[in-house]
Amino acid sequence: MINFLVKKLAYGCLVMMGVVLIVFLLFQGFGDPSRLVLGQRADATTQQNIRKELYLDQPKWKQLVLYVNDLSFVSWYDSSTLRNRANYLSLIVTSKSSIVLKFPYLRRSYQSKREVGTVLAEALPGTFLLALTAMFLACVIGIPLGVLAARYKGTWVDSSAVFTGIIGISAPSFFIGIIIAYLVGFLLFPYIGLPMNGSLHETDAFLGTHLQLKNLILPAITLGIRPMAIITQLTRSAMLDVLQQDFIRTAIAKGLSAQKVIWKHALKNALNPVITASTGWFAELLAGAFFVEYIFGWKGIGKVTVDALEKLDFPVVMGSVLVSALFFVLMNIVADLLNAWNDPRIRLG
Repeated sequence: MINFLVKKLAYGCLVMMGVVLIVFLLFQGFGDPSRLVLGQRADATTQQNIRKELYLDQPKWKQLVLYVNDLSFVSWYDSSTLRNRANYLSLIVTSKSSIVLKFPYLRRSYQSKREVGTVLAEALPGTFLLALTAMFLACVIGIPLGVLAARYKGTWVDSSAVFTGIIGISAPSFFIGIIIAYLVGFLLFPYIGLPMNGSLHETDAFLGTHLQLKNLILPAITLGIRPMAIITQLTRSAMLDVLQQDFIRTAIAKGLSAQKVIWKHALKNALNPVITASTGWFAELLAGAFFVEYIFGWKGIGKVTVDALEKLDFPVVMGSVLVSALFFVLMNIVADLLNAWNDPRIRLG
């Protein structure tokens, strides 16, 4: 187990290094960041100072080295630069420089001047709750639907499940979001009271800041439809394969009920591809809920990233891409661990 985790973390670090390089090359050449920070009326002296602060007066290779130095947990800084880092633990200190232990520094937003890590940390709980709720709905509905489709293969139950899955897979989330927002949040709002947009926390003049969980329902349903359709299809396909195995026929010959054979024996052996797909989709929902959050006004990483793109706030966009890549790396490890826990035949090594 330890060897497996070390290897996976090492591979994950290599993947993240590649993502850092690609992100730096993609966003480093867009416009003049000093202009984005100061606007069009910036004087030459102030603009030069901003360029120096952002390392734009250095060669490209050195800018990349300094960017990686900011992102790493163990970093080297000179004394003047270190004063701008709020949270760090000094490991080696000299008169001119220090080696410190810190959290990755994603630099500061061009627009708000706040640290990007703080901006994303405030938005992360909303995205995490939205993705978790969407995957919960997808699994709770998709797995039983796939089991029933396999159990009653060739009947109207199977045809309905396959038809629903095809529609769910084919329709993009932003299109489904617009339809649901219009039908439920606009036309049916007087009858069911579900708002078309809103965040997890809302501020009221009399009540103060309070939870609004009803704002979560529509974006969670919208975000969960596509993974639900895929989980249904995967469960159905895996169940059809498992139901043809010898141990299923043996269980039936022993006199076990059909419900026990399907839900206890067959389903457990069919869950591995479903677990892999579910963890992958959960990472994708964490990283890719941009349009759904924007449509429903849900405050999360997706909405923050879209707003940053509109304002050309590239540090926020770069930080969001790196966090999304980290989600995929971590969920890939979680998928392997869950598969090993569900199926004892899988050995991690």
